Amino acid sequence: MNTYKRIDPSKLNKWDKRFYELAEYISKWSKDEKAQVGAVITTDHGGAIALGYNGFPSGVDDSVERLEDKDLKLEMITHAEQNALLIAGRSTERAAIYVYGKPICSRCACLIIQSGITSVVSLSPEVLDKDSKWLEPGMIALQMFKEAGVKFTLLDVAK
Repeated sequence: MNTYKRIDPSKLNKWDKRFYELAEYISKWSKDEKAQVGAVITTDHGGAIALGYNGFPSGVDDSVERLEDKDLKLEMITHAEQNALLIAGRSTERAAIYVYGKPICSRCACLIIQSGITSVVSLSPEVLDKDSKWLEPGMIALQMFKEAGVKFTLLDVAK
């Protein structure tokens, strides 16, 4: 069963568009100017459960020096999806997640699947440059969503 579709963001239904735009707004809260990612988790009834953005864990110094050290930053940063999932807890059963800024990586796909989320709206990894380090993890995430039966709407836009 094909569980995902690719569409232009302007073709999203009214509520999907609103939650995706909210994820875009939330992405601006990140102090990481090179990768601003936001996430919104909603119930199966359409109510927002949790918001998240990428950043260092609470209490960990998010200095400019650390944010500019790409390798260190990637080891320390919490992804927007991870933050939203941690805030939501188990209320994510049958929920949806909207992610703006980058396609979902395989690491976050693991958490999304395990949390019980059944619907994902995010950028398609195929909009990335073929040399992007996020292309392969994004394609792996798609395969994982497909195998787990998670509905996935891919948006065909480049930042």
